[in-house]
Amino acid sequence: MAGFAAAPLADCDAAEGGRAVWLQAGDGRRLRLALWPGARHVLLLPGRTEWIEKYGQVVGQLATAGWGALVLDWRGQGLSDRLAPDSRLGHVARFSDYQIDLHAALDAARTLAPGPLPILAHSMGGCILLRALVEGLRPPAVALSAPMWGLEQPFGLSAALRAGARLTGPFGRDAVYTPTTGPDYGLASMPYDDNPLTRDRARFERMKAQIAENPDLVIGGPSLRWLAGALVEMRALARAPSPPVPALVGLGGNERIVSPRAIRRRAAAWSEATLVDYPEAEHELLMERDAVRDDFLRRTLALFAGAVD
Repeated sequence: MAGFAAAPLADCDAAEGGRAVWLQAGDGRRLRLALWPGARHVLLLPGRTEWIEKYGQVVGQLATAGWGALVLDWRGQGLSDRLAPDSRLGHVARFSDYQIDLHAALDAARTLAPGPLPILAHSMGGCILLRALVEGLRPPAVALSAPMWGLEQPFGLSAALRAGARLTGPFGRDAVYTPTTGPDYGLASMPYDDNPLTRDRARFERMKAQIAENPDLVIGGPSLRWLAGALVEMRALARAPSPPVPALVGLGGNERIVSPRAIRRRAAAWSEATLVDYPEAEHELLMERDAVRDDFLRRTLALFAGAVD
């Protein structure tokens, strides 16, 4: 991949031929982007705390169906630049900075994978993608797994967190863990029983093993600034019109991280969107049992093929 400096990429059960490169975002941050070759490509946008290698098996399934893939590490996670002295703090200076990352990935894709580029996004990736669509990005089609268009928490708590961030932000004191979280919050300390991510034990243990083998991938709880910024962004997006882009939206019946109500409300208002429910699934449809993941990917690729062929 001439013109791009090579970045590390661990073995991750993906298709052969994968390579990672370093990108420089518009504000100078270093980002990691991985590419698996193919005649046509999908851009995959992960959620908060995630990393490229986590999606190796998904990339393998895409390859079997004839698709290459590009997968991005957002700033502050994966092997992209971390933004706080505590590397486990899930932090970002401004939530809108993720748009800079998305633009960098799209710019690189014009060289690395030219041609129509449908987008598959999970959770936080779905929030970032919706903002870009509202502002005029027009991929041929998008698929969204449990998009973060709202969070499952009481309204009063959300209001208190936003107020706390407004009070502490001017003094630089909002780059701290959100109350009840910490550096070991999330997958690193999460047991399988009653976890909110997946009902597939093997895939759950695979994710745990990946971060155990490479602790540099670990992210803990979000910062107060990240959470406040996310809440403000989701409220703003809830008032925005739906974009004229074909979309598939997947939602697990046991969703406990993002807001099912917000997802259903947006999908109902999006004339070109189809909502698919998976009654017994948790948050991570792409890490779920075969029956769930295979169906969601089958529907996704049918949509994408119809949009680019």
